[in-house]
Amino acid sequence: MQISSILTEDRCKAHITGASKKRLLESLATIFADSLPEGDATALFQNLVGRERLGSTGIGQGIAIPHCRFATKGETLCACLTLDTPIDFDAVDGEPIDLVFAMLVPEDAEDSHLQALATLAEALQNPSYVEELRACPNNHELFRIAAGVN
Repeated sequence: MQISSILTEDRCKAHITGASKKRLLESLATIFADSLPEGDATALFQNLVGRERLGSTGIGQGIAIPHCRFATKGETLCACLTLDTPIDFDAVDGEPIDLVFAMLVPEDAEDSHLQALATLAEALQNPSYVEELRACPNNHELFRIAAGVN
């Protein structure tokens, strides 16, 4: 799976103001709802919060991968955000986060869900990739770097 197959430029937001974990999840819900024909930002937000209650998706080193299952008509969707100011996200290392890759997977997804998460996690282990993402000045550049397109 390629990140470019699940990420679109309209779901990439550089230097947003997160303010809090709740506000960030609300922003993600709105971004995803705008990409779905029958997108319901409230339901998306509730699903994202429900997943966070199971355990933080803050994976450490300033990165979070919030994700949940949702009625996406079989598509896996990804969003990428960088934050102006790091926020507390209950990450495993206790550090605030400033880089977010969020994902929605179909309600009945099994292996594809795990494969997509593994692809993201592997990419985010590359320090130069993470550094380039954090340095992106705008949404277009963030998409270009995140998706690996020219």
